[in-house]
Amino acid sequence: MLKSPRIRWAGALLGAALLTAGPTLTGCSSGEGGGTDKVTLTYRLWDDQQKAGYEKVMAAFEKANPGIDVTIELLPYDQYWTKLTADVVAGTAPDVFWMTPTQFPEFVTKGVLSPVQADTSKYHQTVVGSFTYESKLYGVPKDWGIVGLLYNKDLFKQAGVEMPDKLTWTADGTGTLLDTARKLTVDEAGKHPGEAGFDPAKVKTYGFASWNHYQTQWMNWVSSNGGKLVDQPFGKYVFNDPASVQALQFGVDLVNKHHVSPPATQTNPPTGKVTDMFKAGQIAMFPANNALLPFVAPEATFEVGVALMPEGPAGRSVNLNGLAEAVYAKSEHPQEAMKLAAYLGTEEPQKIMADGGYVFPALNGLSQGYVDYWKAKKIDVSPFVEEAEGSTFPLPITTGFTGFETKLNQIFNEMYLGKLSPQEAADQAVAAGNATLE
Repeated sequence: MLKSPRIRWAGALLGAALLTAGPTLTGCSSGEGGGTDKVTLTYRLWDDQQKAGYEKVMAAFEKANPGIDVTIELLPYDQYWTKLTADVVAGTAPDVFWMTPTQFPEFVTKGVLSPVQADTSKYHQTVVGSFTYESKLYGVPKDWGIVGLLYNKDLFKQAGVEMPDKLTWTADGTGTLLDTARKLTVDEAGKHPGEAGFDPAKVKTYGFASWNHYQTQWMNWVSSNGGKLVDQPFGKYVFNDPASVQALQFGVDLVNKHHVSPPATQTNPPTGKVTDMFKAGQIAMFPANNALLPFVAPEATFEVGVALMPEGPAGRSVNLNGLAEAVYAKSEHPQEAMKLAAYLGTEEPQKIMADGGYVFPALNGLSQGYVDYWKAKKIDVSPFVEEAEGSTFPLPITTGFTGFETKLNQIFNEMYLGKLSPQEAADQAVAAGNATLE
């Protein structure tokens, strides 16, 4: 009974796609001069900026493989996974497509992905681990993005504050992070937190952005305090242990106790405006994935700096989120699809994407092209590279995360608002998350 509406829904989506995409949704053969068959593969992605780079990549691939054409299919991210799920149900998924760590478990455990062959030692190991299941690799490592600290150099200069060589934090509030954030937080009367007369309801500029965003915020605090998100890949959530709760408390305290970050009423998803506040010059330090740079840097009216994420009691541990080139297990042209995926993991295409400033490539040794691209735009992104060489962790690799995400955000919104203690929020979230695994 449950399958029927799902299939009808998938079919409706597929029909709509056929109207716009024509016959290239799946691999197909068409007659070519001389009686040879030319294979057409479909490659699906969601980033319109990267699409420009991949047009160059696919042109190079087609030149080296004259018997294969590649059609690039672009879908907005909010439609990408719904459409991909529908296509999998209908048996019409693209031949090669982008895969994320959080979606990977759902697809690999259902037999949707083909295992791939690659020399895993050549790629960033966090990306490799993110797409490994039962000792097999199910996606050619494509790229990685990592969380770093964007900051407003103009606000630092105006406040007469130097970015410390190393930002540090501890649960009790000591460390250079909070000290720096206080100096950069100022109310309409020119007062800073801790000074007599400071009014947290009338803050003009905040020193830091602490808010309910798991990838750039609290998961980094948890890992840097010695906590864990899951007990093992494809395992259970465990971030309600003392170290994790202590880290969550620190993130909330930056907002509600120390008043160096905007209130959750302004930042909680899905309607929060924290990125806009940073671009408007209202926040001095903003943890963000490097992938946000193309969307922030062109609109910023100030000089953007990049710094290392703060070190916690357990050191610095930063989220590194990699993508993979996945191959559809039911591709009509498996050999050609594998050839394309394998090519995308080589130096030529990954260097094109790095040198174009699109991504940090998953292939080791090619980051300098990305660094040079942003250096030409007067932004030094080398701190991202330094972080990637240290302790990094992926988003939770376990089934059910995508279905759990909405509930997780709802619970943690209440935590940042001060309506739930970090222990209460973590207990509720872990219970809800683990219930999706049962």
